[in-house]
Amino acid sequence: MHYLLKGLDGNKDTTRTYIQCIGCISRQAGHRIGPFLNEFIPQIMKFCNVDDDDELREYCIQAFESFILKSPKEITDYVGKILSLCLKYLSYDPNYNYDEDDEEMEGMDVDDDEDDDVDDDYSDDDDISWKVRRAAAKCLNAVVTTRHHMLTQLYTDVSPILISRFKEREENVKSDIFQVYISLLRQTKHIASALPNHKSVSEGHPVARLRSQVPAIVKSVTRQLREKSFKTRQSCFSLLAELTVVLSGCLSDHVSSIIPGVIYSLTDKNSNSTMKIDTLSFLNILIPNQPGQVFHQHLGVLIPAVVAAVKDSFYKIVSEALLVSQQLVQVLRPLEPLQPLSPEFSPYVKQLYECTLIRLRAADIDQEVKERAISCMGRLLCNVGDALSTELPVCLPIFIDRLRNEITRLTVVKALTLAASSPLKVELSSYLTEAVPILASFLRKNNRALKLATLKCLDVLVWNYSSIITLGMVSQVLQECGPLISESDLHISQLTLTLLTSLCKVHPSAMTGVKGDIMAQLFLLMKSPLLQGAVLQSMLEFLYCLSASNTPGLAFADLMTLLTQPIHESATPTTSPLPSGTQATSASRPPLHKQAFHSIAKCVAALALAHNADQVVEEFLAKLNDGRQSESIQLFFLLSLGEIGRRKDLSSHSQLEPVILGAFSSPNEDIKTAASSALGAVAVGNLTKYLPFVLREIGSQTRRQYLLLHSLKEIISCESNSQLIETFRPHITEIWQMLMSHSECQEEGTRNVVAECLGKLTLLQPDPLLGYLQDQLGSPSPLTKATVITAVKFTITDQPQAIDEILTGAINTFLSCLRDPDLNVRRVALVMFNSAAHNKPGLIRDLLTSVLPLLYKETKVRKDLIREVEMGPFKHTVDDGLDLRKAAFECMYTLLDSCLDRVDIFEFLNHVEEGLSDHYDVKMLTYLMVVRLANLSPGPVLQRVERLVVPIKKTCDTKVRTNSVKQEFEKHDELKRSALRAIIALQGVPGAEKNQQLSDFISQIKSSHDMSVLYSSVQKDGGSSLSGSGEPRLMEF
Repeated sequence: MHYLLKGLDGNKDTTRTYIQCIGCISRQAGHRIGPFLNEFIPQIMKFCNVDDDDELREYCIQAFESFILKSPKEITDYVGKILSLCLKYLSYDPNYNYDEDDEEMEGMDVDDDEDDDVDDDYSDDDDISWKVRRAAAKCLNAVVTTRHHMLTQLYTDVSPILISRFKEREENVKSDIFQVYISLLRQTKHIASALPNHKSVSEGHPVARLRSQVPAIVKSVTRQLREKSFKTRQSCFSLLAELTVVLSGCLSDHVSSIIPGVIYSLTDKNSNSTMKIDTLSFLNILIPNQPGQVFHQHLGVLIPAVVAAVKDSFYKIVSEALLVSQQLVQVLRPLEPLQPLSPEFSPYVKQLYECTLIRLRAADIDQEVKERAISCMGRLLCNVGDALSTELPVCLPIFIDRLRNEITRLTVVKALTLAASSPLKVELSSYLTEAVPILASFLRKNNRALKLATLKCLDVLVWNYSSIITLGMVSQVLQECGPLISESDLHISQLTLTLLTSLCKVHPSAMTGVKGDIMAQLFLLMKSPLLQGAVLQSMLEFLYCLSASNTPGLAFADLMTLLTQPIHESATPTTSPLPSGTQATSASRPPLHKQAFHSIAKCVAALALAHNADQVVEEFLAKLNDGRQSESIQLFFLLSLGEIGRRKDLSSHSQLEPVILGAFSSPNEDIKTAASSALGAVAVGNLTKYLPFVLREIGSQTRRQYLLLHSLKEIISCESNSQLIETFRPHITEIWQMLMSHSECQEEGTRNVVAECLGKLTLLQPDPLLGYLQDQLGSPSPLTKATVITAVKFTITDQPQAIDEILTGAINTFLSCLRDPDLNVRRVALVMFNSAAHNKPGLIRDLLTSVLPLLYKETKVRKDLIREVEMGPFKHTVDDGLDLRKAAFECMYTLLDSCLDRVDIFEFLNHVEEGLSDHYDVKMLTYLMVVRLANLSPGPVLQRVERLVVPIKKTCDTKVRTNSVKQEFEKHDELKRSALRAIIALQGVPGAEKNQQLSDFISQIKSSHDMSVLYSSVQKDGGSSLSGSGEPRLMEF
C-alpha cells in the first residue's frame, strides 16, 4: 500500500493505474485497506480537480465508492466531502448547455426527429464526461444505501440536485440517477411505515421533507414520461411507484400530470411489451393508493387503454391489465360508502365486463390470465352487479363450470365470496343450489387454502342468502365440519365454528346434525392447551347459540353436563358414558391441561349468563362448601365463578366471599391463584362493595398480600377499559399509597404485580400519577426504582393513550436510570426502553443520540460480573451480566423495525459481531438480527460479510461433548439451525455470492453430510419459521 501511495505522485498514466488498483484492492479486501484511507483520500481528492482528465476523475470517484462500501467506519469522516464532490460532478457536463427554459416546454408536443438533431449537435464521440457523472451517481447510491442516519441531510442537500438532474441527456447516467432516488425512497419506506400518520410529522423529519419535494419530483418526472427511451420511462414509473408506496396519497394532486405519460406508454405503437407491463404495474400501485375521485375525469382515456391491454395477444400484458381493471371497477363505484352508479360511468362498466368475459370464456389461455379474469369478474359482480343483472345468466354458469375445475376452483371460491358479500345483494339464488354441494365437498380436500376460502364463502352465503340455503344443503355442510375442528389448525377451527354459529342462527332446526362427530371434536379442542383468543371466542358464541336453539339433547342442562364432564373425569379414574349419543374419544384419558380449565370455565360462564347464572353460582358455592370436591373440581368452580362475576353482580350471594377467601388457604398453588383471580373478577361486577373489601384485606392479611395484590391487578386491568371507571377513581389515591408501600418488597413477583398495578393506575389518571413516579426515582432503594421503571413500561401500550403527551416529556428522566449503578435497575430500564421502541417509537426517537451509547455499553461482556460457584465437587460459572446483555440486544433488534433511520448501521453491526461470539441466548438474538439486517440493510451487511461469517462458522464447527445430556445436544442443534438461517440470509444479499469466505463456508457445509442435511432442512422449513416479511419471528427463539 505504501508503494501505491508513493506511485500516486507519478505521471497521469501511472496515477490512473494506481488509483484503479487501489479501488480494486478495496473492492476485494476493503476491511484491510481501511487503516490506509487517511493517507489515500486527500491524495485522491486532489486528483479529482485536475483539469481535462475525465478518466482520472472517474477512477477517483469509483475508488471513493468502493471505500464507502467496503470501509464504512474508516471513511466516515470523509463522507461529507465525498458527498459534495459527487453532487458537483453529477452535474458535470462541459459539452452540453442545458436550457433552463426547457421546463416551460413540459406538456408540449416535441418532434422526435428534432430532438435527435439537437442531441447530435451536442454529441461528441470523444466526450467521456458522462462516465464521470455515472461514477458520481453510483457513489451517491453507495452513500444513500449505507448511511440511514443521514436521511434528513440527504433530503436537504442531495434530493433537490437529484431531481434537477432527471433531465440528464445520457440514458445510462439518467437511469443511474433515477436509481439513486429510488434507493433514497426505499430507505425512507422503513421509517414511513412505522409512522401512524405521515402527515403529522415534524417539519425536519425525512418524511416531511420528502412530502414537500413531491411537486418538484412530479414536475421533473412527467416530462421524462414523454421521452422515446423505454429505459427512461420505466425508471420514471419505478420511481413514482416507490414514491406512492412510501407516501400513500401523495400523488392525488398530480394525477392529471401523470396520466398523459401513462396513456402514451400504453398506446404508443412503438411501446414494447415490457414497457406496457411496467406501466400497468405502476397503475396497479397508483390507483389504490389515491382517492378514487381523482381518477374520474381521466376514465375516458384510462379505461379504453386498459381494455385494449386486456385484449392484447401477450398473456403477461393481459394479466396485468386485468389487475388494473379490478382497481378501476372500485374507482367507478366504491362500496364504502355505497353510492348509486353514475350514469356517465355505465358505458365503462360494459366495456370492462365485455373484455373480461372474453378472457373468462377462453379455455386455452395462460393459468394466470384465467385466475385474474375470474377475480376481475368477481369484482365486477361485487361493485356493479346491479348494472349487470341481465348478464348474470351468461357469466355465472361459467363460474360454476370453473368451480368444478381443480385448477381454477380456489380463485372461483374467492370470487364467489366477493360477489356474495356485496351490499348490492346480487341475484345468485338460482346458481347456489348447484354451487353449495360443490363447496361442501371442498371441505374434505387436502388443500388448506381451499378449505379456508370455502369456509369464508359458505359463511357469507349462509348470512346473505339464508332463504336459499335449504336443510339438505346445511346437512351436506355439517357432514364435513367435524374433522375441521382440531388443534392442529386453529384458524380453520375458528372459521368452522363461525360457520356453525351462522348456521345455528339461520337454521336452528338443523343443529341435530352437530351431535356426534362435531361435538366430540369440539370437546376435544376444548381440552387443548392451545385454545385461546379468537378460536375460544368463536366457540363461546357457538355454544351460546346452540343452547338457545332448543335442539333435543343439546339444551342448556345437556350442554352444562357435557362441559363439566371432562372436569369430573379428570378427578376420577372411572369412565362414565357421554349423554346424547356423544362418544368418548379414547378409553385412556390424559390429565387436563391448566388452560383447559380456563377454557371450560369461560364456556360454562357464557352459558350460565345466557340462562340462569344465579342458580349455577349457588350450586358451585354449595359444592365448594361441602369440602368433598377434588382439587381439580375446586379449581374449575373458582374459575367459573370469576368468569360469571366479571359480567354479573354476585353480591347477593352471601357465601361468595368466605368461600373464595377460604380457597386462599389451600395447599394447592393453582387453587390459590384461581381464587385470587376470582376475587378480582367478582369485584369488577360490584366495585362499590368489593373494592374496599379487597383493600382492607391487603392491609390486614400480610400472608396473603401477594394473592390479594393479584386480585387488585385483576380489578385495575378490567377497569382500565370499563364504563365504571368513575366508580373506581375516588379510590385511586388510597390504592396508590398502599401499592407504594409494597414497592420495596424483597419478592420480585410481588414487585412486578405492584408495578403493573401502578402502571395501569397511571393510565387512568396520568397527570399527577406520572409525576409521583418521577419523584420516586430519587429513592435510595434500587428496588423502588426498579418497580417505578417497570410501572412506566405498563403505561406504554400500542394504542393511543391520554398519557402519551405527558410521557414524551418525561421519558428521558426514566431513561436516565440506564446510568444507575444497580444492574437490575439498568435491566428494567432497558426493558422499558424496548417497550417504548416497539409500541411508541416516537417517544424515544429523538433521544437515541444519548441513549444508544448507553445501550451499546451494556452489550459488552464484563469479566467482573462473571463468578464461579462451587456445587459440591463441581464448579459452575455464573454471569450476572447476561440478563442485562440479553435485554440490550433485544432493544437493538426492536430498533431495526422502528428507528432504523436514527441508527448508525456500522456501529450497530460492530456490536452484532460481538454478540455472535457471546452466550447461547445472545447468539440466538444476534442471528435474528443478521437475518433482519440482511433484509433491511443489505449494503452495509455485504461489507461485513467476512466478519459475520467467522463467528458463525466457529459456532457450526463446535462439537458437543459426547457425555453431554440430551438437552445440550438439542440446544446446540437449534443454535446451528439459527446460525444456518443467518447464513442463508447472507446468501440472499445481492453481491454476496462474490464473497470468497462465504462461498468457502457454504462449500464446507455441503461437503459435510450432517451439516448438509441440516442446511437442507433449514432451507425447506424456512417458510414455516419465517414471518410474512421473510424474517424469523423473535418470539420463536
